[in-house]
Amino acid sequence: MTALHELTALGMAAAVRAGEVSPTELVRHHLARIEALDAGIGAFLTVTPERALAAAAEAERRLGAGDPAPLLGVPTAIKDLNLSAGVRTTSGSAAMADHVPDVDDHVVTALAAAGTVSLGKTSTPEFGFPCYTDNDLVGPTRCPWDTTRLAGGSSGGAAAAVALGMLPFAQGSDGGGSIRIPAGINGLVGIKPARGRVSSAPLGAEITGLGVQGPLARTVRDAAAMLDAMAGPVVGDPSWAPPPAESFLAAADRPVGRLRIARHRTTLVPGVELAPEVDTAFEDASALLVELGHEVVDLPATPLGEEVLAAFEDVWSLTGATLPVTEQQVHLLRPLTRYLRDRGLALSARRAMEALTTLRVFSRRFVQATDPFDVLLAPICTDVPRPVGFFDHDGDGAADFERQKRYAAFPALFNVTGQPAVSVPLHWTPDGLPVGTMLVGRPADEATLVALAAQLEQARPWAHRHPPGW
Repeated sequence: MTALHELTALGMAAAVRAGEVSPTELVRHHLARIEALDAGIGAFLTVTPERALAAAAEAERRLGAGDPAPLLGVPTAIKDLNLSAGVRTTSGSAAMADHVPDVDDHVVTALAAAGTVSLGKTSTPEFGFPCYTDNDLVGPTRCPWDTTRLAGGSSGGAAAAVALGMLPFAQGSDGGGSIRIPAGINGLVGIKPARGRVSSAPLGAEITGLGVQGPLARTVRDAAAMLDAMAGPVVGDPSWAPPPAESFLAAADRPVGRLRIARHRTTLVPGVELAPEVDTAFEDASALLVELGHEVVDLPATPLGEEVLAAFEDVWSLTGATLPVTEQQVHLLRPLTRYLRDRGLALSARRAMEALTTLRVFSRRFVQATDPFDVLLAPICTDVPRPVGFFDHDGDGAADFERQKRYAAFPALFNVTGQPAVSVPLHWTPDGLPVGTMLVGRPADEATLVALAAQLEQARPWAHRHPPGW
């Protein structure tokens, strides 16, 4: 008999509908996996078994009442950057260790309405700043494929939990690559939706426009189904994407047609080179797309000046300047967070506005320059997963930030432009480490990316691959 965690999220939902398994059985099975496996991984900051079992019982009541919710009883978890009413929500910071909000983020409400059952809060680095996941509450989140290496960030806990079968899919967020980086490192599908696709209500200010919410899953269809559950505006949102012509799950099930795809290897960070395995993965993905009948060309020169990187760094540090910590709590922050906070507080109002304006002007020019192409193909990270301690071993926040810029040099560009992007796991190194590849779409066109990712998955399946300990 197939173990329950071997099922896809959609397979679990179908089994619940067919009466082959109950939501309570699914929840108990995955809670047991978390208990057995997470001590060596660090995927969770908080596990909520009592709440999960109560939610599973409610899912069974809804099922009996004929509730059509598409994901009834399917386990998931919420990234600890997102508010969960009545559940400790730390943002990965010792300064927030006892924070219990009294309101849910919209994505939490939306996923519950779709029938999913949250098992707890997945680990995130402090306030989601780094491209790796480590914090002073539970320590580093490790890559299940090689536990001497980091799982990526800032949705590293979500990715590690899904990769090791503690969850079938999980919610993440992405302000500079934080879904795509851990998805690529852990052999998963990760979708960064278009700006405005998923609401950050009720409290998300979205002032910079960089951050979005999205899914991490082992299959394209599961990721699409989760995005369907999360997507949609809330009255009062400052930006919104136009409704898609079809569900994202339907997009995963339709032919994609012949696409014009541009290879994008230019980063905002000067002098960055790809490690051999990342270069191999990129070239292999290019060849596979050609084999599938797509037109693949190198992207002509696009407007990527050094002023864009400087502006992004200023805007990134603005978030550090507005952290919900008092002066008496600053000593509890990690070196990177203190560095970004100090840098943000040192910005003048004029410099901050100039940085935001630079990014908006650049975004318009970049989207116009790349509009002739249906999809852009790009790497995600410049190297394979880095060892635990690689970024912060010297306790120097500024040096940590510089190492991250060179490692995660590609994803943040598309947080600036607001374009949707998908990470797909097409390549594994000879020693068994996943190397993700990024697909980037036109504004608000997640559907084409989902259809293309599904075609790639059919051509080169990956869901059968599992890390040690699965």
